[in-house]
Amino acid sequence: MKLQQRLLSVSDLRVQFFQSQSGGFGKPLSIKVVNGVSFDVFEGETLGLVGESGCGKTTLGRALIRLGHPEVSGKIVFDGREISSISNREFRRLRKEIQMIFQDPFGSLNPRLTVGQMLGEVLSVHNIARGESARKRIEELLDVVGLNREYFNRYPHEFSGGQRQRIGIARALAVNPKFIICDEPVSALDVSIQSQIINLLKDLQRELGLTYLFIAHDLSVVEYISDRVAVMYLGEIVEIARSADLYTNPKHPYTRALLSAIPSPELGEKNERIILKGDLPGPMNIPSGCSFHSRCPVAMPECSKREPRLKVLDNSEGHQVSCLLYE
Repeated sequence: MKLQQRLLSVSDLRVQFFQSQSGGFGKPLSIKVVNGVSFDVFEGETLGLVGESGCGKTTLGRALIRLGHPEVSGKIVFDGREISSISNREFRRLRKEIQMIFQDPFGSLNPRLTVGQMLGEVLSVHNIARGESARKRIEELLDVVGLNREYFNRYPHEFSGGQRQRIGIARALAVNPKFIICDEPVSALDVSIQSQIINLLKDLQRELGLTYLFIAHDLSVVEYISDRVAVMYLGEIVEIARSADLYTNPKHPYTRALLSAIPSPELGEKNERIILKGDLPGPMNIPSGCSFHSRCPVAMPECSKREPRLKVLDNSEGHQVSCLLYE
């Protein structure tokens, strides 16, 4: 894939929450969930973001569009404009260009509103359409995501999980965005429905020129939909590469361990599984030096003392890795 110009550029993004200590006394504890992340997303591509549960993937995606109330620092440039320091009022206008598809197709829809009311509210809030023109736009959106126009007056409980996720996609598309953050959009769906939703997202990207940040833990799904993949561990990105390069020639020990867990499609063939030591440390107990060294099968004494930096490998097409083995 020939990459176009940068649509999103993130530099040294840090996200932390504060938690009151037991009894409510003393200084609140700082919980670092995203720790100095930097990456780019190019126009028209899908950047996959993978990692174990609890590594900060969803928090990263939500921080990009100011959902929740964490403390966020770093620099975010979208479509040539620095947006990390703009006011909430300015950012509200920007939300027409940046949308999100949520993981839970059941909890992300208002059970008190019909499909027409939900999508009509989006069009009204952003001053796109009202009345008959809004109804026409909503019917067009239902067509685009493969739903019957007769569903206009139905409530969320009348739909299956896959249909609800299609409604969520229609809601994201209603404002004609440039960039969509897909937060594990198929993880709550049956396998047979997952492929339908993934193919729908690919078709929409091709037809509408969309750009995706696709957050997931299913490595097979990420390989299928992504042009490039970023691997996240304990709040940090440890490797970024083109999808084909990452899956055939992973560099970071953590990436190798993740990929070794993918079941082989060949009957009777088994991958050589790499078993990591221990559990994923919590964000309040991040190891010194390389955050992965306590579980790494090839860790060196230096790994516990020095923190690696994400760097582009020599003679590679933008393949980046954060590991002392390559420094």
